[in-house]
Amino acid sequence: MDSLVEKKVDSQMVYRGKILNLRVDTVIFPDGRTGTREVVEYAGAVAVVALNEAGEVFLVRQYRYAVGEELLEIPAGKMEHHEDPFMCAQRELAEETGLFAADWQMLCGFYSTPGFTTEKMHLFLARNLRQGKSHTDADEFIQVVKVPLGEAMNMLWRGEIRDAKSTAGLLAAHYFLQREGSPRIPGFPGTGYPAG
Repeated sequence: MDSLVEKKVDSQMVYRGKILNLRVDTVIFPDGRTGTREVVEYAGAVAVVALNEAGEVFLVRQYRYAVGEELLEIPAGKMEHHEDPFMCAQRELAEETGLFAADWQMLCGFYSTPGFTTEKMHLFLARNLRQGKSHTDADEFIQVVKVPLGEAMNMLWRGEIRDAKSTAGLLAAHYFLQREGSPRIPGFPGTGYPAG
């Protein structure tokens, strides 16, 4: 078996929704057998670690219907079709928190759940913040919370921050700041990261 590629031979759209589509593809596996793959099509998303000069990150608390819980997350949102991730990140940060940032850093991009969805998440670090007015969507009910970055990292380890984008975003921001030579994060017992 030289290739692990699965070849699509048929596709049926099962559902078209407001934020996602669901299709079922018939594929030929690398060993020649056929099977099906269920794929959730999603335009992609952005998430932002917004860090102020006091070393605090801005989190949003909201009820997540699918899991039946209130979660504490970094600001994030869905990209429009073919939207630039950076433009989306600026928009989502302003909408959810009312914040505008002068300094931006792309941290990384990753597929959230590649076993069944096309969603790619783009993570940003936003600094040099100024406060404006938030403009949440009509179906968005959130509370903005400021937490020292070190405490946010501890909350992550204690299981109080549990969604993937926030976990990845906080870890990526911490790693970036350590590599940049920023001072050790107050209140966080990490040993830092090597510069190489």
